[in-house]
Amino acid sequence: MFDADSGLDIYQHTHTDARAAQASPRELVLMLMDGLMDEIARAEGHIVAGRIEQKGQSIAKAIDIIGGLDSSLDMENGGELALNLHALYDFCGRQLFSASVNNDVSLLAPVYRVLTDLRDGWQGMGTEVPA
Repeated sequence: MFDADSGLDIYQHTHTDARAAQASPRELVLMLMDGLMDEIARAEGHIVAGRIEQKGQSIAKAIDIIGGLDSSLDMENGGELALNLHALYDFCGRQLFSASVNNDVSLLAPVYRVLTDLRDGWQGMGTEVPA
């Protein structure tokens, strides 16, 4: 999982785990959004540089994060909001897959815009969202 020489990777992973353990549901979503957007930026860099294997890994991580966000939706009680978020997550996942298959960074831009808007919405909420 970590490079043997990468103390920074180990520190960052430990720091992230500690933050997640103390985070509210809202803070967890923001952390996931930040990680997702970082991973998409990495994927873009990998596509531009022609690093196919690393691109695949970044896209897979991004799709996994989207899957986690989607699976946390309360589809029974979440009403229209949950349905709309599900549709947005589905769009993002399909778009990331297409960007990966076609090695096309232009397909990442709509995903980044959607996620930026969603993240801004979560950020704009109060400090706590009921669990």
